[in-house]
Amino acid sequence: MTEQDLTIKRNDTQTGLTLFSKIWNKHVVQQIDNGPTVFYIDTHFIHEVTSPQAFIGLNARGIKLLRPKQTIATADHNVPTLNQHLPIQEALSKKQVDALIKNCAEHQVELYGLGHRYQGIVHVIGPELGITQPGNTIVCGDSHTSTHGAFGAIAFGIGTSEVEMVMATQCLLQTKPKQMRITINGKLNKGVLSKDIVLYVLSKISASGATGYAVEFAGTTIQALSMEARMTICNMSIEMGGRCGLIAPDETTFAYIKGKEFAPTNEAWDKKLAYWKTLFSDDTAVFEKEYTFNAEDIEPMITYGTNPGMGISVTENIPTNTTVNQTDKSGLAASLQYMGLTEGSAIKGQKIDYVFIGSCTNSRIEDLRLVADFVKGKQKAPDVEVWIVPGSKLVEQQAIAEGIDKVLLNAGFSLRQPGCSACLGMNEDKIPAGKYCVSTSNRNFEGRQGAGARTFLASPLMAAAAAITGVVTDVRELLN
Repeated sequence: MTEQDLTIKRNDTQTGLTLFSKIWNKHVVQQIDNGPTVFYIDTHFIHEVTSPQAFIGLNARGIKLLRPKQTIATADHNVPTLNQHLPIQEALSKKQVDALIKNCAEHQVELYGLGHRYQGIVHVIGPELGITQPGNTIVCGDSHTSTHGAFGAIAFGIGTSEVEMVMATQCLLQTKPKQMRITINGKLNKGVLSKDIVLYVLSKISASGATGYAVEFAGTTIQALSMEARMTICNMSIEMGGRCGLIAPDETTFAYIKGKEFAPTNEAWDKKLAYWKTLFSDDTAVFEKEYTFNAEDIEPMITYGTNPGMGISVTENIPTNTTVNQTDKSGLAASLQYMGLTEGSAIKGQKIDYVFIGSCTNSRIEDLRLVADFVKGKQKAPDVEVWIVPGSKLVEQQAIAEGIDKVLLNAGFSLRQPGCSACLGMNEDKIPAGKYCVSTSNRNFEGRQGAGARTFLASPLMAAAAAITGVVTDVRELLN
């Protein structure tokens, strides 16, 4: 790893522009003297958990959404993933979903609710429908909105009061963040996925290393990734403390978008494509901070603690108080106590109880294909419960069409129905207290997957390997 910290006062009129600045400048409505920017939002995604209070606020003021066609709603966070139909049995889930249905009908907002063919996790459906496009500004009342930045967009999570602000004005008050570039070059090793890349970067710069920055990911390794792999990396840019993450669009991006349900066509496509091809950081652009990593240094990763920056290669031992990075030193003892682990011990071979493959980080068709290819002809460990949760109805349908559901069933897994599921301990899919779960989600905080649940974050391949063996496993040992 190399690090360069540039304490240079930015002046975009004198230097080249970063990708972030090009998009930012195009969306400035007004710069308030000695204050924030009035910032225009192209697309607003909402769901059943963070929108009710915003709608209540609008109704109390007697106003409607300024531009309802730029708001898209879905039910995802607090929905069942088994027997997913209306009426929902769990009381809070039913109340939230019912409120979303009512509010969207009253305010003419497009809703992809339960039973709709486009329903799914908000950060999965936006890209797969072609709603997410380069150069756009995208917000949602969910921190992992940064996922959409993989398309060369400025995308970030907002709070409930800001949800109401966007509904009422299609704008936000924002302060432009500093800018960071993380460059990864080289060819990935066998068994290493984009989830390993981002966990590796987190382990090097910590869970607060990008606080206050918009993070651009670049380099030959990033350029070689599929769009779904890029989404995984931008999804977890927020776990570094970043305001957002983004990747310059290229031919891989354009090919992914083309033909999607809401992608532009004909002359509109040509016009947008010409603009999209201008979205890259100029050679003379200045970033306040830069990191460079080599892909060859990255091995299959797994977390051991209670923040996503507490990760190690599966072949490494858990850090000790003398070897842990300075950022996590003060929290190491408490994290290991919660996790029931011992400093200096091997993490490989640690017994696990659950495997969760899903969430807005790793629930797309590419993830499910990787898992199905790996488990074909294998059987899960008898004392491990495995939840495979697709990110959307379209992913679920594609998995069934490809026979992935049957491969999973033969391995002792099951394909559930779309939703955020065990990522956040909000719905019915909770990991019991004291149990260990290898999870493809994005956070391993205390209680994140349920009160007292213990979470190891890992890639879909690492999770699948643990499901087969019943312990934390180096997936490379099981690959052909």
